[in-house]
Amino acid sequence: MTLIVCERLDLLPYRLPLTRPWSSARGVFRERCGWLAIAEANGMRGYGDCAPLPEAGTEQPDAAGRRLTQYRTALLGARLDESLAALTRGPRGPTPAADFALDCALCDLASRLAGTSLRRWLAATALDRVPVNGALGRLMETTTTDLSRAALAGLRVVKIKLGMATPEQELGRLGELAHTLPPGLRLRLDANGAWDPGTATRIITALRTLPIESLEEPLREPDWPVLQGLQALAPFALALDESLPALADTLNPARLPVRRVILKPAALGGLRRTLTLARRCQAAQIEVVITSLVESTAGLWPTAQLAAAVASPLPQGLATADWLLENLGPPPPIQDGHLRLPDTAGSGFAPYNPDASGAPRPQ
Repeated sequence: MTLIVCERLDLLPYRLPLTRPWSSARGVFRERCGWLAIAEANGMRGYGDCAPLPEAGTEQPDAAGRRLTQYRTALLGARLDESLAALTRGPRGPTPAADFALDCALCDLASRLAGTSLRRWLAATALDRVPVNGALGRLMETTTTDLSRAALAGLRVVKIKLGMATPEQELGRLGELAHTLPPGLRLRLDANGAWDPGTATRIITALRTLPIESLEEPLREPDWPVLQGLQALAPFALALDESLPALADTLNPARLPVRRVILKPAALGGLRRTLTLARRCQAAQIEVVITSLVESTAGLWPTAQLAAAVASPLPQGLATADWLLENLGPPPPIQDGHLRLPDTAGSGFAPYNPDASGAPRPQ
């Protein structure tokens, strides 16, 4: 790799509509917009996706665009190994979505040049298939039919968004769904920072008898002593998600007040930064879930490869391709509740139309 020089970096804008609005306590979006990054060297291409989502901890789109333009200038003629090293040098930068895109493109390129899958380029012990959770959306829109379909697809965990109705309404609906939940299926809940400590305490107390797998970001302000008390109260894992990226560089996993972390590489600044943090958390007996940002398949494929390298036994948040009405390429296949990765070089991403960017709806 030391003699390989990056010859080109293309940045192709896209706009992809969702099948339905993605709603959470932090806001609503109806499309995913970003750039497909394509790095070239020695006749090979590596792909990355920059799809900023500030609600999840990334930069604004204009900042991402400026950073990508800077990368295009700096990368040309630079050695691939030096460019890869620069992306993990120093603390997490202010443009994690742009950094993620370039890291994915260069790691994909490097693994293709090495003739190995991206997951095994990241970790020799990587898995070939990864369990995933279903992503059902808002609680008040979730039906018993949705749960039955998830169970028939082999899923054992489904994720549901809370914090968009009153606590009484949501607890009532959760009780109704739990009463008809198919055997073996559990609920992964995400409040997206919707509640104050009193509300969180009341809801967690009420959830103690329900088949809850975990609860993400229960507090509007992630006060660690309060979270520690809530975790002691809950018989299931509490998890930090959106509040993590700003803490990633100085985080001591052994001091975390909860049992689980949700790691989004597009918010943390890249695949390898996320892998390092995941390893630190696993060493401290903290559960790890790798999750997409509802990116295009150019971002989903490398994120799935990363999840395989992390090798967490928990269902991962990667079954999001169905939320996009259009996409840049085929998604990773899911069968029997597991995402299956091919034993081919690179990330597995292939654009639908490589000569015309693969973007069905360019800006």
